[in-house]
Amino acid sequence: MAATRKEELKVKSNWRGFARLLAQANPPKLVLSIALGLSIISTLVGLVIPLFTKNVVDSFSVSSLNWAQISGMAIAFVASAVASGISVYLLNFAGQRVVAGIRDRLWKKLLVLPVRYYDNHQTGDTISRMTNDTAVIKGLIAEHMAGFVTGIISIIGSIVVLLFMDWKMTLIMFSVFPIAFVILFPLGRQMFKISKGMQAETASFTSVLNRVLSEMRLVKAANAEPVEYKEGAAGIQKLFKFGLKEGRIQALMTPLVTFVMLMLFVVLFGYGGMQVASGAISAGQLVAFMLYLFQIVAPITQITQFFNQVQKAMGATDTILKVLDYEEENPHAGVPVTNASQSIYFDQVSFSYKEGESVLKNVSFTMEAGKVTAIVGPSGSGKTTMFSLLERFYAPQKGSVTLGSDRIDQFSLISWRSQIGYVSQESPLIAGTIRDNICYGLQHEVMMEELKRASQMAYAHDFIEELPQKYETEVGERGIKLSGGQRQRIAIARALLRDPKILMLDEATSSLDSKSEVVVQQALQNLMQGRTTLVIAHRLSTVVDADQIIFLDKGVVTGSGTHQQLLESHEMYREFATQQLQLQNQMSSDHSQLESVTTVEVHS
Repeated sequence: MAATRKEELKVKSNWRGFARLLAQANPPKLVLSIALGLSIISTLVGLVIPLFTKNVVDSFSVSSLNWAQISGMAIAFVASAVASGISVYLLNFAGQRVVAGIRDRLWKKLLVLPVRYYDNHQTGDTISRMTNDTAVIKGLIAEHMAGFVTGIISIIGSIVVLLFMDWKMTLIMFSVFPIAFVILFPLGRQMFKISKGMQAETASFTSVLNRVLSEMRLVKAANAEPVEYKEGAAGIQKLFKFGLKEGRIQALMTPLVTFVMLMLFVVLFGYGGMQVASGAISAGQLVAFMLYLFQIVAPITQITQFFNQVQKAMGATDTILKVLDYEEENPHAGVPVTNASQSIYFDQVSFSYKEGESVLKNVSFTMEAGKVTAIVGPSGSGKTTMFSLLERFYAPQKGSVTLGSDRIDQFSLISWRSQIGYVSQESPLIAGTIRDNICYGLQHEVMMEELKRASQMAYAHDFIEELPQKYETEVGERGIKLSGGQRQRIAIARALLRDPKILMLDEATSSLDSKSEVVVQQALQNLMQGRTTLVIAHRLSTVVDADQIIFLDKGVVTGSGTHQQLLESHEMYREFATQQLQLQNQMSSDHSQLESVTTVEVHS
C-alpha cells in the first residue's frame, strides 16, 4: 500500500515537473491553439463522413445519385486533409519551438554550473540531456499530442453517434474493450520500465563514445583499441538486450490487439448481418457502423503510443530538471573589483573534495602585490587545488582568501576572473583559428594592432606569420595542429591580451624541449612584469627567481622564504633543489657529449 502511494506521488510530481518545464520553455500558445483547433475540425469532419456514406449506400442507384451530397463529401474530404496538413505543420513548429526553448535554458544553465557538477557527471550524460531527452519531449508535442486530443474526440463522437444508431450493437462492441485493457495494461507498464532503462543505457553509451572519440590519439598510442572495443561492445549488448525486451513486449501486444480487433469485427459483422437480414437496420447503417468502429480503433493505437511517449517524456523531464535545478553560479552577483593590484592573503584555508579527506589544511601565506610567489612540493600536495580556490572554482570549507582586506567571494565572478590570467602546462585551445584562440572570452572587438602586440610579447607573432593563413590558421581540435611550444605561446598571448593583474602559471615550460623553453620563458618574463604572480614550480630555474617560495607537503605549509633561506632551513626543499641541480648537470653533460660526437662525425 505504501509503495503504491509512493508511486502515485512520483507520477504527480513528474506531471508537475513536465508542466513546469513546458511553461518555462514558453510554448507558442496561439500556434498550439490553432493547430489543435484545426485537428479538432478535421476530426469532426471525419465524424460526418460515415453518415454521408450511409445515405449513399441506402439510396445507391445511378438515377438517384445526389450530386450535392457527393460534392459535399468531396469538399469535406479536401477540407479535412488541408486542416490536418496545416495542423501537423503548426504542431511541428510548436514542438521545435518548445525544444529550442528547453535547449536554450539547458545550454545557459550548463555554462553557469559550478566545476563540481562536471567533476561528478560524465560529459556524455550531459550531452544526452541536451540532445536525446529534449528530442523525446519534442516527439510528444509534435507527433503524439494532436493524435491524443483528436483521438479522444473521435472516440467520444463515434460512441455518441453509435448509441443513437444502435445501442445494442454498441454495448456488444464495448464488452470487448475491458478484456483488452486487462491484457494490455500490464504490458504497457513493462514497456515504460524498459524505455526508462533504454534511456539511461543510451546516455551511458554516449558517455563512452564521447570519451573514446575525443581522446583517439591516446587510445591508439596506448594500444587500447581492444580494451575500448570491449567496453563499447558491452554497451552495445546492453542496448541490444533492452531492444529485445522491447521487441518481446511488442510481439505480445501486436497479435493480442489484432486478435481483439478480429474478434470484435467477427462479432459485429455476424450480429449486424442478422440485423440487416431481419430488416432491423439498413445496409447503409451497417457500413456506417463499421466506419465509426474504425474511427474508434485507430485512435486507440494513437492514444496508446501517446501514453508510451508520455512515460518516456516523464523520464526525460526528470533528468532535465535535475540539471536545471542544480545550484548554479551567478557570474554577476557581488561587487566589481576596483583595485586588483593588492596583496592576496590565504588565511587558515582548509579544503577537501570529499568529507574526511583534506587536501589543504590551515594554509596561510601572502602573495605580495606585483611579486612572484612559487609553490613547491611533492605531487598530490594540493598545489593545483590552490589555483582552483583562487579561480573560485571551489570555496574553502574553512578560512578565507582575501584581496587586500576584502574576501574574494564578495566580488562578482565575472569581475574577479577578468583580473586573472592562467597559463597551464597543457594550455587548452579550442577548435578554430589562432585569432579565435588569442581573443577567446573577450567581449569587445580586438584590433589587429592589439593582437599583433600581444603576439609579439608572447614571441608568437613570427611563427604565426610563417603559417599560410597567418592569424586565420585553423589549430584543430584542442590545438593538435600546433606544437607544444606554439600552443604555450598562444596561451601567453591570450593572457597578455586580457592584461590581467593576477597571474597563475602552472609551470608552463616543464613539458617543452630546451629550444621552445627558452622562447616561452622570455614570453613569460614579459607576461609576469608588474603582476601579482603565483607559480606552481617544477624546475629550479623558476624557484631561484621567485620573490617568495611556499613549500607545501600533504596540504600543509611546511616552509616559506627565498630560495637561499629555504636551502639553509628546510630539509625537504634542500633535497628538491639538489635533485634538480643533479638533473640539470646530467642534461648539460649529455648535451655536451652529443655536441662532441657530432663534431667528431663532421671532422671525419
